[in-house]
Amino acid sequence: MFTVQTLNNIAAAGLARLPKDRFSTGADMSDPDAILLRSANLHSATFGPSLKAVGRAGAGVNNIPVDAMTARGIPVFNTPGANANAVKELVIAGLIVMSRHIVPAVEFARRLGESAGSDAELHKAVEAGKKVFVGTELPGRTLAVVGLGAIGSRVANAAVALGMKVVGYDPRPTLDAAWQLSPDVTRARSLDEALRVADFVSLHVPLGDATRHLIDADRLKAMKPGVVVLNFARDGVVDESAIVASLDAGHAHAYISDFPTMLTLRHPKCVTMPHLGASTVESEENCATMVADQVRAFLENGDVRNAVNFPELVVPRQTAHRCVCVCAASEQAATRVADALTQAGVTVDGWAGATRGVTYLVADTRTAVADEALERLGALEGVLSVRVLAAG
Repeated sequence: MFTVQTLNNIAAAGLARLPKDRFSTGADMSDPDAILLRSANLHSATFGPSLKAVGRAGAGVNNIPVDAMTARGIPVFNTPGANANAVKELVIAGLIVMSRHIVPAVEFARRLGESAGSDAELHKAVEAGKKVFVGTELPGRTLAVVGLGAIGSRVANAAVALGMKVVGYDPRPTLDAAWQLSPDVTRARSLDEALRVADFVSLHVPLGDATRHLIDADRLKAMKPGVVVLNFARDGVVDESAIVASLDAGHAHAYISDFPTMLTLRHPKCVTMPHLGASTVESEENCATMVADQVRAFLENGDVRNAVNFPELVVPRQTAHRCVCVCAASEQAATRVADALTQAGVTVDGWAGATRGVTYLVADTRTAVADEALERLGALEGVLSVRVLAAG
């Protein structure tokens, strides 16, 4: 029986993927085998010795101490693409909201309704004041999409379908993303090249040292006058002091963000949403189902899919007995583990391994690996964790 702690409301569709005869789930567990979460902050949390996996029902993992998990040989799973359609739809809504001044226009109409005494008075005031909210149409406008992963590529394709010119930039494009991208999307050679030509900029990059304040004062100055910046990635990707200064100076036209802050919440040229990007029933179910499947496959079979700190490795079982070993990344790790198994008298019928962040090794053995052999493996230099998996 595996125990899985849920630190946020994980959709029932996901928890249903964990059979009750094999998994016990709940919020109150002191030393679980795995943790499933959405936005809970784990950076100040303590973890028991039984923890084997962390699963994030979403894409970003900045609320998880990934380095600390890696040092313990614990994979951190996420769900890239599971919420992509939900975020894409909100970005397209953001483009329309900003180009047609919908938020201030709605507020204007509501204010009129508070003072008008009749429909006739209201209609007259509406017609007199609506000229302030004349907007622009999207066809022919240029959208720069920064980050062409699962979300960015969908945003780019949707913008093409709306008749926009789309320029995309990604410093590390993947083959999957390339296949998904419309041929009408122009690939920029650099971030600055993409930003220079854009009427709208949509950001879809993870938050890290390389992307913190990716949009800063210098880059804003180099953008076209009247540019609109849309941030549905992470709040730290944009230097908000710089964007507010640009808005106040009349250079940038508007900023729309999914991350409210005291600096932007009441600014007249900012529209902030309460982190709604993945907040749809479908997205929450997709993320929960995907992460539950990944964590279950790892706990039961040692399979690794979509771990941010482990290599992908899915190997069909060749025997009923499987031993998995996580080592600090090393070319010698596989040799040391194989020698240790041989010295313990364990016959290996199937072997696989991969390295990314850590060296992850899977050995299918003819017989169960004894506790003494496991202790010997665990004591090897560079070994972070080791466990045996019997066929269910």
